[in-house]
Amino acid sequence: MVEDEKIKTTVSPFAIREGEIKTFDGKDGYVSINQIIHKINLGHISEIHFQILELVNEFEFMTSRQIYQLLLYKNVDIKSQDKLNNKLEQLVKTKILTRYYFKSEEGKGIYRVYCLEKMGKYLLNSKEIECKWQPTDNIKPVEMLKKRLAGNQIIIAYMRKSSNFAGYTVKPQIKAKTIGKIIKANGEVKVSKNGKGISLIFECVRRDLNWETKFIDRMRLYKDFYDNFVPYDSGFQIPPQLIFVCEDDKHTTEVFKELVKNGIEIDKIKFYFTTDLKQNSTTLEKSLIEFVKDENGKYKAKNIEIKLLK
Repeated sequence: MVEDEKIKTTVSPFAIREGEIKTFDGKDGYVSINQIIHKINLGHISEIHFQILELVNEFEFMTSRQIYQLLLYKNVDIKSQDKLNNKLEQLVKTKILTRYYFKSEEGKGIYRVYCLEKMGKYLLNSKEIECKWQPTDNIKPVEMLKKRLAGNQIIIAYMRKSSNFAGYTVKPQIKAKTIGKIIKANGEVKVSKNGKGISLIFECVRRDLNWETKFIDRMRLYKDFYDNFVPYDSGFQIPPQLIFVCEDDKHTTEVFKELVKNGIEIDKIKFYFTTDLKQNSTTLEKSLIEFVKDENGKYKAKNIEIKLLK
C-alpha cells in the first residue's frame, strides 16, 4: 500500500465530478444462506471476514484502502492489500457485500466502494451484532457516498496520526433543540491529553447540485444547536469544535463565502476548515485553517495549530 504522504494526486478522490453516476459492480443472481453456511463450515469464510463485515457495518460505505488501514490499526493480520482484496472478492461473490464504482465523462473511478448486502446483515445478526442496514441504504446518491468516504478518511487520519487520539463516532447525532431536528455529522474524533479533551465534529461539504442551499440549511441547524447549548447536549460536556472538510482549497473559500453571505456566525466556536488531501500529510498539526480579517478588513486564510493534535 502506498503511504498517504506519497500519494501524488492533486484532486481528491472524494470530490464530485460533473455528470457522475454510481455504477453497480457486485454479484447478480441468487446465493442461499445454506451455501454461505457451508462455506463457513469449510473455513472458506473465517473470522477475518467477519471483522471486515463489522467495519463495513460500522462505516456504511468504505474503500478497500480504508478497510485495510483500519484492520492494520486494530492489529488484524491481513498480510497485504492484495490479500484483503481477495477476501473482499469472496464476500462480493457470495452476496455478503456488494460494491459500486463511480463513472463520469472522465471515465471510471480508480476505486470501488463496498457496502453490506442482505446476507451480510444475517451473518452479523447471527453474532448478535447490531446491524441497522436496510436495502434502501444502497441506493443513496453519489454525494452521500462521497461525504461518508471523506468522513471515514478523516477519522482514519486522526486515528493513525494524532498521538492524542481518544476515540471516534462515525455518525454523531447533533440535535437542534428549538427547531426539533437531528443532524448526522460526517464524523467525530475525540482528542485528549493530561485529562483535557475536546470533540472535533466534521461536516464534509461536496460540490453537488445546489450544494450552497443544502449547506446553509444544515448550518442553521448547527447554529441552533450551538446557540442553545448547555452541558451534555447531544452527549457533549463542552461545545464540540466544528470543522468543515472541503474538496480543495478553492472550495474552502467558497464555503466560507457562503457562511459570510448568509450571516451564519456562532459565538461559541470558531469556524475551522480543512480539505480531503490535507489528511495525507505525515502530521495533522497544520491541516486546519481559519479565515481572519487583516488590517484592511479583508479575510485571509491562516494556518492554525491545535495543541491537542501534537
